[in-house]
Amino acid sequence: MITEGKLITYGIYFDVNSDKVKPESNGTLNDIAKVLKETPNMNIKIVGHTDSDGDDTKNFELSQRRAISVKNALSNNFGITADRFQTDGAGESMPLVPNTTAEQKSKNRRVEFIKI
Repeated sequence: MITEGKLITYGIYFDVNSDKVKPESNGTLNDIAKVLKETPNMNIKIVGHTDSDGDDTKNFELSQRRAISVKNALSNNFGITADRFQTDGAGESMPLVPNTTAEQKSKNRRVEFIKI
């Protein structure tokens, strides 16, 4: 994230149709918080992404809520001030691969951290 300006992670987990960050995400969140603590002047945009299953509008709203949940987890649980974050959702609009198989869909369900 520091050198390339962007980090794509698959280590932040949610249940289906949920925006609640699962506890098994803490390792990844801790790693991200460590980088942010080491670079206190770096601000981040958190973007949530979904696969194409379900309604487009609901996926977009879910991706927005997930990005907010990640911000809140980093702020509340790892001590990173919330004003260092912007959040956004892309829903299913920016797939990395086609959404034709379960494996491909899992590649599209992700959280991105973009240095701003």
